[in-house]
Formats: sequence, structure tokens, C-alpha cells
Amino acid sequence: MAFRGHFEHSLDAKNRLSIPARFRASFSNGTVLAKDPEPCVAIWTPDTHEAIIERALGELNPMGSEYRKLSRFYQGNSFEIELDASGRVTLPVPLLTHAAIEKEVVVVGVGDHLEVWGAERWRSVQEALDAEIGEVTERLGNPS
Repeated sequence: MAFRGHFEHSLDAKNRLSIPARFRASFSNGTVLAKDPEPCVAIWTPDTHEAIIERALGELNPMGSEYRKLSRFYQGNSFEIELDASGRVTLPVPLLTHAAIEKEVVVVGVGDHLEVWGAERWRSVQEALDAEIGEVTERLGNPS
């Protein structure tokens, strides 16, 4: 399933996020909550997360510093968490801090995973994206 759309949610007092109902079945085998290079939390299926990490690290020397840095960032900042009976996950404090998430969030489908953004930050990112998307699409297929 491709994850698409965006959904506004509120975290509860225990920092639990309700995964949009239409996506819950995709996470029946678990979730991986991960620090993203951007200020958001990524939600992956375990298989997709593993595949993306393997792809990112696959061409690097496993003894080299770049491999270690990337592995440390992606593996050391990810958490395997099961959905509870109500389709919720608890967002770990380190990820909340990284994304500056408080209560109001936007869950965004980005194809192979979900992203969780603080609502205000999402609005800012969306405005910036709207302003530059014409330029970005013009560059498609053109070498930089």
C-alpha cells in the first residue's frame, strides 16, 4: 500500500498517536519509529525500514566512518513498537524532542512510509514546498 494524504491528530497525555485507520493493516507486523534527517518522525513497516537501511548502507565500506555514522543515526535512533489494540503507537521522547512535537501533529503519507510533524512546523514546510514546487518540477529529467 502506498501511504498518501495528510491527517491532523492530537497526541494524548501519554504521547500516543492514533495511526489513521486506513493504514493500520499495513503495520500489523509492527512499526519502526525513526528519527528522520528532517525535523519529523518517520513511521515504517519493519520490512521497508530494513530494506531502506540496507540500500543506504549497501555500497559503503562496513569498516568506514560513513557507514558507521549512517548506521548509528538510522539504527540507533529507531524504535520497534507494536500498535496497541486501539491502533496507537507511543512516540518516544527522543523522537518527540527531535521533531519538536508537542500535542498537535500532522501525519503525512509519503509513499513507502508515514511522517509525523508538529502541526505548526508542517504548515511552514508546506508553505515553503508550495512556493518552490514549480521550480522542482521544472528540474525533473534535467541534469543539474
